[in-house]
Amino acid sequence: MADPRSYRPRTQDIPTRPGVYRFRDPSGRVVYVGKAKNLRSRLSSYFVNPGQLGPKTHAMVHTASSVEWTVVGSELEALQLEYTWIKEFTPRFNIVFRDDKSYPYLAVTMGEKYPRAQVMRGDRRKDVKYFGPFYPARAIRETLDTLLRVFPVRTCSAGVFRRAEQTGRPCLLGYIDKCAAPCVGRISPEDHRELAAELCQFMGGEGTKFIRSLERQMGEAAAAMEYEKAARLRDDVEALKRVFERNAVVLAEDTEADIFALAEDELEAAVQVFHVRNGRIRGQRGWVVEKVEDSTPGEFVTHLLQQVYGSDAGGDRLPREILVPIEPDDATQLGEWLKSLRGAAVNLRVPRRGEKAALMETVRENAEQALRLHKSRRAGDITTRSAALQELQETLGVPTPLMRIECYDISHVGGTNVVASMVVVEDGLPKKSDYRKFSITGEAARDDTSAMYDVITRRFRRYLEEQTNATPLVSGEIGDDAADAEVKKFAYPPSLVVVDGGPPQVAAASRALRDLGIDDVYVVGLAKRLEEVWLPDDEFPVILPRASQALYLLQRVRDEAHRFAITFHRRKRSQSMVASVLDEVPGLGPAKRAAVLKHFGSLKRMRAASREDFLAVPGIGPSLADSLTRTLATVPAPVADTPSEAGVSADSAPAAETVPSSDALPEPGERSPAD
Repeated sequence: MADPRSYRPRTQDIPTRPGVYRFRDPSGRVVYVGKAKNLRSRLSSYFVNPGQLGPKTHAMVHTASSVEWTVVGSELEALQLEYTWIKEFTPRFNIVFRDDKSYPYLAVTMGEKYPRAQVMRGDRRKDVKYFGPFYPARAIRETLDTLLRVFPVRTCSAGVFRRAEQTGRPCLLGYIDKCAAPCVGRISPEDHRELAAELCQFMGGEGTKFIRSLERQMGEAAAAMEYEKAARLRDDVEALKRVFERNAVVLAEDTEADIFALAEDELEAAVQVFHVRNGRIRGQRGWVVEKVEDSTPGEFVTHLLQQVYGSDAGGDRLPREILVPIEPDDATQLGEWLKSLRGAAVNLRVPRRGEKAALMETVRENAEQALRLHKSRRAGDITTRSAALQELQETLGVPTPLMRIECYDISHVGGTNVVASMVVVEDGLPKKSDYRKFSITGEAARDDTSAMYDVITRRFRRYLEEQTNATPLVSGEIGDDAADAEVKKFAYPPSLVVVDGGPPQVAAASRALRDLGIDDVYVVGLAKRLEEVWLPDDEFPVILPRASQALYLLQRVRDEAHRFAITFHRRKRSQSMVASVLDEVPGLGPAKRAAVLKHFGSLKRMRAASREDFLAVPGIGPSLADSLTRTLATVPAPVADTPSEAGVSADSAPAAETVPSSDALPEPGERSPAD
């Protein structure tokens, strides 16, 4: 740990103007970002007697090795720059509320010939009507599924729509009357657009009108003794009422507000937000975060609103009113920032009485329940993860905490398409933004040990280059363009390198580090057969108990590297197969080959395509279509991958094809169904 006195800037060198500051660790990674009305006063508070600092601040200033700052023109500019840097660097000592997903909205693409209803995230698009936000996404999907009974608009993708047009057969939704099937001409473009407009009107708050209209039609059908029609209309009315029940009216119908509430203890805080649109609760979302920085409640609320709304700028993404439990410290600047994002005024306030204060109390109760539930669920996970890291450190005799672990795996089939993966675990959790893939060619691809030596050499050579080219860390003022010279891809070294394999792979990795002159990175190998842990130059392996949490951690990291490597290997093999087949087609140049690949997407679809299908590709004429048909007819069907496939290396068994959406590593031994 660094001594804060070693990098403390001189007090007279720190300006007294507003600005934003960053603390960096010895590897140059930003560990904390903050803003201040007076930089000198704020930064000086970090370098007082360590005994006067809170535990989180104490840990931060001793982790850092330099501090730098940028002076800005106003507190509003400081707020904007602070948000930008937190989003860019995700510092470990800053509270981060957002996950990697934006809010889900019900979107209707009115700009298309046949408007489509779908769940959409991300930035707003032109000629698309948005309704929401809804959270979780399951809520809007269930709502949309119910609405399709009454408003059977198109929900399929462009590819599915084109395929239905070509075959003259609608998809399943068309057969069960949840789509008007414009793809096969059951409804005209004009009538389908009117149907989509009615869906927009219903979601826009005119639901009562549609329910009354359907009830009137139901009565007329019953009077005319058209009982089947009356029963169908009755079901439609019930469906629309169910949608209304899910979004109960809680405030006046013209209310558009987001209502936040907090529940916290000394270590963690739970945040809940209710999204009220047209007086109805459209969605609910929550976070539970570790309080990694010592901040006042007002600063906490400021950081919360910065991160929640920073990526949701534009139009009705921001409501007219934001209700918070505590007034932010810089409410005026925060209000101006929100106004600039929305393009109109935002009423940021604390409700004191009335219906909105009562609803905030409900939100607060939800936050308290979420915090209690989180503690009961996560206590075991946090304890287990910490115990696993400590047990692994003690077993291997590593003197420093295992803050970052990197695991490497080699994958190939019979020595062809050799690839490698690097997965990263920090504090016992995967950091997928740091995952890397390697293609291995030439002499390095002749066997697994050569490939491992090549990968470790390439990774740590880049680390040494970036360390050599890095500007020495010195505390002081930086310019506005300093963000261009940030930490590179491989600049942060691991505490432990894990290789998938036994003594040969461990020896290759150790030799690569030794040849580069690196002696402070520890290497171990995990062999599959008996799950033995091999150390460099040791004749016998370390045998961890089968119930050891340290062994479970190593297995999960190894299996994640396995999965990542085999996914890349399969994709590369598929691409090379398609490219080799198309290379044999006479007269097919690079541009036309790219057009064919874009049109069909895979070798399987090309083999199934007819001459007419190839003629539909731009630039493909009759003679070239004939050549493609003849060449692809001679291509055998691909053989499915199995673990017993000839030539598969021992370190290349197939793993799951897709990247898990959660941050949890797969359990030990987890494989795809194909395995």
